[in-house]
Amino acid sequence: MSRKFTKAFAAALSAGALLTASACANGGTQATTDPTPEATDCEAYAAYGDLNGTTVTVYTSIASDAEAQPHIDAFAPFEECTGATVEYEGSREFEAQLPVRVAAGNAPDLAYFPQPGLLQTIVSQHPDAVVPVGDAAEANVDQYYNEAWKMYGSVDDTFYGIPIGANAKSFVWYSPSAFADAGYEIPTTWQELMDLTDQIVADNPDGDVKPWCAGIESGDATGWPATDWVEDMMLRVGTPEQYDQWVDHTIPFNDPVVIEAIDQAGSILKNADYVNGGYGDVRSIAATPFTDAGFPIVDGQCFMHRQASFYQANWHEADPDTTVGEDGDVWAFALPAQTDQAAPMLVGGEFAMAFRDAPEVAALQAYLTSPEWSNVKAQTTPNGGWLSANTELDPNNLAMPIDRLSYELITDPNAVVRFDGSDLMPSAVGAGSFWKEMTDWIALDKSTQDVANAIEASWPV
Repeated sequence: MSRKFTKAFAAALSAGALLTASACANGGTQATTDPTPEATDCEAYAAYGDLNGTTVTVYTSIASDAEAQPHIDAFAPFEECTGATVEYEGSREFEAQLPVRVAAGNAPDLAYFPQPGLLQTIVSQHPDAVVPVGDAAEANVDQYYNEAWKMYGSVDDTFYGIPIGANAKSFVWYSPSAFADAGYEIPTTWQELMDLTDQIVADNPDGDVKPWCAGIESGDATGWPATDWVEDMMLRVGTPEQYDQWVDHTIPFNDPVVIEAIDQAGSILKNADYVNGGYGDVRSIAATPFTDAGFPIVDGQCFMHRQASFYQANWHEADPDTTVGEDGDVWAFALPAQTDQAAPMLVGGEFAMAFRDAPEVAALQAYLTSPEWSNVKAQTTPNGGWLSANTELDPNNLAMPIDRLSYELITDPNAVVRFDGSDLMPSAVGAGSFWKEMTDWIALDKSTQDVANAIEASWPV
């Protein structure tokens, strides 16, 4: 979970409770998976060797029982087949405590990082405390993952962090029945999306129903949903290389392509004819909680809401009987590219880095990058809300339909996949000025150029 969700999602949702409730609300749409995997075939684990009597400690930010237990359960086949013991510790103070533990020489064997930025900071500040990814795990990542995932776990061309979980962000939520009743089709290009937006305006001349609804309020993290909009636009108006250059500040934040991306987001978010269905005018976006922002879809007050796959857990809040699925009350389509090519996918995810050079630690890393772990982890997460980017994950093991759609999109070999940009930027920008300035862009109607200039000026020297 990225830092924006660590602050915003955890504060607004009890993820485990919501996912459980969502599963109940979507009973007919879940995959038929057994949370207890079948008897373990240890043949695939033979390469890890006999690790009997060894222990590997794992430290993560995943602390609630509902979220932690599936991770703990997924270690079981590794423990059974190798003889190793995995000791799991989840802490809500992970981001504050891990640097302290590393500095004190009390690092865990393996830590799950909720975003690459913290991993990069630890590597740069404590280079002698970290251990590069082992050969077996690296070979798995090379074989089973899009190359972007290895890039985001690397620092100065050394591979330190293996990908663990993934989530897809480039989604537009909608009501299939509302689209069908109005005769609307799913857009496959950006122009088709804008044509649909204009058609919805024309079909609702009184303005009571809007094409879009949005909300960026998230307590101390207010503004982050707007940064996701900009990141998605950067993947559509620019090239993947320009996206990377923007994130690492090879090009400045006020570069013309960034201005164009913000303005393209503004072509929807700052158009009074398009927003904010069910809530008010453009400025209402800044005061609308991101957790509630899509609810007007089920009330018929708006047609579309851009938000990540995790938003599946929120729909039952609008109505406990809401179903999420292609034929359900709400569903999602990929935010289109400029053309009908595969839609670029903005993603988030977690990475794991080692702090002890030992066979059992390297073996656990290899297991966590294997098809076996991805499939066991999916099976031990019966309420959904999790997926891996491992291309050998069987999507039928994913409990929820939006997870299966997310998996299909992020593993499409033709798709451009890029990690959440603000999570890769220095925290003073990615979790600071970027959030604040995008909020002012909405709430105060601050100009795009002034917003971009202010963020550029805040970039650490």
